[in-house]
Amino acid sequence: MKRILITMILATAALSVQADGSGSSKFFQASLTPDIALQSKDTRINGISLAIWGENPQSAFTLGFINGSTGSSAGLSWGIVNYAESYKGVQLGFVNTSSDLFVGLQDGVVNVAKEAHGLQLGTVNYTESLKGVQIGIVNIVTTTPWFKEFPDKLSKGFPFFNWSF
Repeated sequence: MKRILITMILATAALSVQADGSGSSKFFQASLTPDIALQSKDTRINGISLAIWGENPQSAFTLGFINGSTGSSAGLSWGIVNYAESYKGVQLGFVNTSSDLFVGLQDGVVNVAKEAHGLQLGTVNYTESLKGVQIGIVNIVTTTPWFKEFPDKLSKGFPFFNWSF
């Protein structure tokens, strides 16, 4: 298991490094809060971010208590709370949210996304629009009609699993 986790971290970091001639991105971020950090919260992080509470646009492996991703971000966020505007990748935490589009895997106690593509795995999963699967105790997709488009879509709310393709 440790080997898989280390491989995921290194692969995410390696894939997230992008050539940026403008000098507006950095490889490493460490922060206590978004305003008390090595890099300003407007600096794009393409690599690794370690935080008590961090908030940057990023394509990175992010490890912290509260991980915020602004703008269009990607990577692997692992913490207690992960929040993003638009995110592609993996969010692992107790609470994972995306205020716009989320593509990938949200794994936590509570997962929330305006639009989710992929897998939400948690006790409570909520999204307005789903292209994928929800697995948990409570699964809600607000724009899905109640059983009218079965088997492509299940329902607005369903225990244990819900889907929409």
